[in-house]
Amino acid sequence: MAEVKWIKITTNMFEDEKIDFIESLPEADAILVIWIKLLTLAGRCNAGGFIFLTEKIPYTPEMLSHTFRRPLNTIKLALKTLSELDMIEFDDNNFLKISNWEKHQNIEGLEKIREQNRLRKRRQREREKALKEGSHENSHVTSRDSHATDIEEDRELDIEEEKEIEDKEPPVPYEEIKELYNSICKSLSKVRSVSSARKKHLKARWKQFDFNIDTFKEAFKKVEASDFCRGQNKRGWKADFDWLIKNDNNIVKVLEGAYDNRTPLHNGHNNVVDYYEAAGKSPYGW
Repeated sequence: MAEVKWIKITTNMFEDEKIDFIESLPEADAILVIWIKLLTLAGRCNAGGFIFLTEKIPYTPEMLSHTFRRPLNTIKLALKTLSELDMIEFDDNNFLKISNWEKHQNIEGLEKIREQNRLRKRRQREREKALKEGSHENSHVTSRDSHATDIEEDRELDIEEEKEIEDKEPPVPYEEIKELYNSICKSLSKVRSVSSARKKHLKARWKQFDFNIDTFKEAFKKVEASDFCRGQNKRGWKADFDWLIKNDNNIVKVLEGAYDNRTPLHNGHNNVVDYYEAAGKSPYGW
């Protein structure tokens, strides 16, 4: 499986409540470095967030200690902390996986890389077969010319694949999402129309959630059930449609339960937002 050369890290990464909590720990710097290294390692594996030496051999703490050049006890502490915060998980075969991997990677981009790799391998097999069966009439063509032709063909293939991927994407159900929001979030301001700016944000969220309208439905239900999002907070702030869709973080925090009611967190605070307000920080995603 082809590795990817980049992962997605948002500029407001350190505003996340889990990262904020980690920074309060004695080994915060080491844990955060290990977290970033795990993300990059997951990108190299390019297997839906799973991290492994091979597809049959999972990484052990000892192996990660060697790979990351960190003491074994520090690795174990980091893995324990990240697991308790639901940032990583282990399957039945003890394979490590980044939770919510779609937050850190463009899933459609990864699928495109996999598809391109598959097509190139198929074309390579076809070329090898053609060479074996080829006639002598083209034997004078130099390897340099052949290489240049291959590069040009790959470029054309990339363009064709990008167009095919775009054509295969299901259209964004703008009106359906709007009506779904209005019917569920009755405590919040209604959406009258879907402007061009809203369409831009909705298109991004539509891709982010794998073209699944049920994800929007789940988020809208959680917002409507949240006392904080409905305005029961010290500032009287209310969530709205634009706040939910404007970036790739707010709606994810809602889905992860950051605004749920009666969730014990830190020092007697009922939920994440109470904790943030008591600390004089913004839980609003600003």
